[in-house]
Amino acid sequence: MRLPRRLTSGLTAALLAASLTACGGGSDGGGGGSDQTPEEALAAAKTTLDDTSGVTLGLTTDDLPDGVTGVEKAEGVGTHAPAFDGTITVVLTGQAFQVPVVAVDKKVYVQLPLTTGWQDIDPADYGAPDPARLMSSGQGFSSLLPATTDLEQGDSVRGGEDNKEVLTTYTGTVGSDVVKNVIPTATGDFDASYTISDDDQLRSATLTGVFYEDSDPMTYTVTFDDYGTDKNITAP
Repeated sequence: MRLPRRLTSGLTAALLAASLTACGGGSDGGGGGSDQTPEEALAAAKTTLDDTSGVTLGLTTDDLPDGVTGVEKAEGVGTHAPAFDGTITVVLTGQAFQVPVVAVDKKVYVQLPLTTGWQDIDPADYGAPDPARLMSSGQGFSSLLPATTDLEQGDSVRGGEDNKEVLTTYTGTVGSDVVKNVIPTATGDFDASYTISDDDQLRSATLTGVFYEDSDPMTYTVTFDDYGTDKNITAP
């Protein structure tokens, strides 16, 4: 059974436009919660994410606007090969579809529901980035950090395994000109909140704003785990 051509195109576009959108070994620096300024803490977190071999990425939202075709959930491994291997849950016409995605060697492969095999597609046809580019130091998630303005440091709390880490929250504002690197349909300014560990690892990024045209503001939370992941991602 095959999806109608229009439905298939819409699903592919939604998958890639949000595409992780829709999505690191740590350093030995002072880390969040030390005497660093907020700007220094975010700069150190960017360096750590840019220098790591790979991370496990997770993306979730609880408030995807009604009627919007977009990403509800995603998870996978991103590396600095660059490459990405994971799944994205796309909501289309009120239904959720889980779509496997592999991006490697400047090609993007998707396996659409109710179809067989993988399709090699060009994300530029849908105004979307290559998902592997989301680990790019200049156009990926880490590019949000130095572009965040009006920074304020929040609370520091114990967390992580056996509460051995100090996790510090930083908040600020980031413009859509940068958010578009990861969510091409983003418009306006976004409220940003980051959680950074005491060894300079960005653990989460929460962005609130208008991600999809003509829709209400919503929130995406992206998590970054398993810094130092080394996965050989190949074309399917």
